[in-house]
Parts: sequence; C-alpha cells; structure tokens
Amino acid sequence: MKKTVLFLCAALMTGCSIPPQSNDHHTPPIAGEPISDSNKKAIAALFSLLAKEAKKQWGEDEYIESSKHRYVKYLDGYQTRAHIDFDAGKIYVSTVSQHKPMEKLHKAIVQTVLMPADPKDVEQFTDKDIQLKGKPFFLGQVVDQEGKSIEWEWRANRFAAYMIENKLQSKTIKKGNAYYVQIDMVKDHLAQREYQYAHLVRDASKRYDIPEGLIYAVIKTESSFNPYAVSHAGAYGLMQVIPKTAGADVFNLVKKKPGMPTKEYLFDPANNIDTGAAYLYILKTRYLRDVTNPSSRHFSMISAYNGGTGGVLATFHPDRKKAMVTLNKKSPSQVYDALTTKHPKDEARRYLQKVLYFQKDFKEGKI
Repeated sequence: MKKTVLFLCAALMTGCSIPPQSNDHHTPPIAGEPISDSNKKAIAALFSLLAKEAKKQWGEDEYIESSKHRYVKYLDGYQTRAHIDFDAGKIYVSTVSQHKPMEKLHKAIVQTVLMPADPKDVEQFTDKDIQLKGKPFFLGQVVDQEGKSIEWEWRANRFAAYMIENKLQSKTIKKGNAYYVQIDMVKDHLAQREYQYAHLVRDASKRYDIPEGLIYAVIKTESSFNPYAVSHAGAYGLMQVIPKTAGADVFNLVKKKPGMPTKEYLFDPANNIDTGAAYLYILKTRYLRDVTNPSSRHFSMISAYNGGTGGVLATFHPDRKKAMVTLNKKSPSQVYDALTTKHPKDEARRYLQKVLYFQKDFKEGKI
C-alpha cells in the first residue's frame, strides 16, 4: 500500500502527506558541490564577532543568534535586542541596559515593528540602529492595541508605550536584570509574508519552468519566508542561496556572467527567488538531466537543492555513472524511499519529506 501511495504521489508530483519534522539545526548547502571552506570561515567570523560582543552584555546562557527561521538584531552597544521567531510568530524585544532601560526598550520596539521590508537596509552583524525607511516588513503581520496595522512612527511610538506599560516582563540573569516584551504576530502571519512575494514566485516559475508550488515549498522549508535569513553555511535570504556555489552556478550558467552574487544582491527578495528558482532549473536541466523518469528527477532535484547532486548520486552508488544507471532502474517510489532513508546526510532525508509535504499543501490551497 505504501508503495502505491508513493508512486501516485510521484506521478502527480504533488508530494506526500508525510508530516514535516522540525527545522532546528538544519543548515544544508544547496549547490551541486560542497560549499567552500573560505565561505564558511567568512560567515563564521561574522557570527563569532557578534557572539563575542553580545555575550559581554548577555552572558553565555542568554546569547541568541540569527538562523534561517529566526532573526536576531542587537542594538545599543549589544545591550538591547529584537528576537523574531518566524515559525512561532513571536517577537521578543529585550534589554539588559541598566541606564534608562525603558527608553532603550521603547526605541527598540519602534525600530523592530517598523523594520524595513528590504533586508539590505538592516545590518545583522553590528549594533547599529535600524534605519526606518520604506514600507515596514511587518505591516499587516503585527497590529497595535487597537488592532490597527503599524505603518507610521507615531503609531509605533504609541504601541511601544502601551507594551511597556501593560506587557512589560523582567527576569534576573547572570549579568543583571533583563526587561522584555513579547509581541504576537497575527494568526495568518505566514500567509501575509507569502503574499508579499507571490508575484516574484509567479514570475520565477514562468521564467524557469519550475512549479510555483515547489518554489513556495522550498522557501517555506528554508526560511519560513524570512528574507533576513542567514545560516552558518553562508546561505542568504528566502531560498538560502550560497554565493560561491549555487549563486556562482546561476551567474555563470544562466546569467552568462562571471563571478558570483554578493550577500546584498541575495538579500533582495526578487534576486533571491530568481536565483533559487534558476538553480532548481540548473539541477533539472543540467546536473540531473539524465534521470529519465520525471517524478524521480523531481525527487532528486529537491534532494540536491539541499545536499548537492553528489549526495543524491552517492545514495545509489559511490561511482557517479553507476549511480545514475542504478537510479534509473528504480521506480519513483523506490527513488523516494532511497533518498529519504539512505541519503548520506540525515538532514537531506528529512528535507525531501518537508518540501513535498509543503508542495502538497500549496496544491491544496493551504499555502
């Protein structure tokens, strides 16, 4: 029975209703080959510097850093921070400042709810203020005490004052007292973010002949529609593109230009979605073009987006040519089984399940 269901899922390319597992500790590369050590070292240096400065103020136990599904911005000499949990739909604004802490907290709340929609305007690895310009990213995702969207500074200031007066919490940490407020996003916060990028997904789908549902599913799996997403692997933005691997492939093979995209380029949602979709196109038409069954190719390209083409082929045989022969001898359901149970990387096994699950949700109108 299981084989029959998987085969039907494969034939329809809609994915199977296997519940996705947690996204925690999921930091995979998306290129055809392993990510470069220099790229890892560069991003590791940024995280290390941030951790060093923030831990001076918060201590080891209270330090939090950004990830693919979580955005953390430190302010005010690293004494104040905004922590956004995109999966849970929660925003925590906190301060350990002992000098005018309520003023620091008020300012941080305003900057957070009015954070610009363009990630290039927010410096994650410094304590610089957030520059308030353009349309706020959280417009529609966060409402004030009157249920109104927060678009202007006067409303944000009034909301910050309300939160501090009515919702202020505190706790004792090793470094002293911490004051914080919790801001709940609206129930359909994920749908609100999806809507922001619908036209970009649609255009990329047409441009590269990649199903809209697949692009949506990859974005949801990679970042929960967090355009500020950054990983320790050096992947940026909504579709978690690594500049020196997938980004370089897209520049060289699709855009026909040398070099690789900058992180600023990839933090632009339009560029990021275009690059991610273009890389799926490369996987489909170049790296995995010899996979004869369309459904098997679909499964393989999803797995390769996460763990590389080499990881897909290694699932079937150490020798790449023999691996392709072995893969093509298997039915789509057997390919699915292999990639979700025998792939060399455990996170890649879960990844295929998650993406197919979310792709099915899209087809059924749930995403």
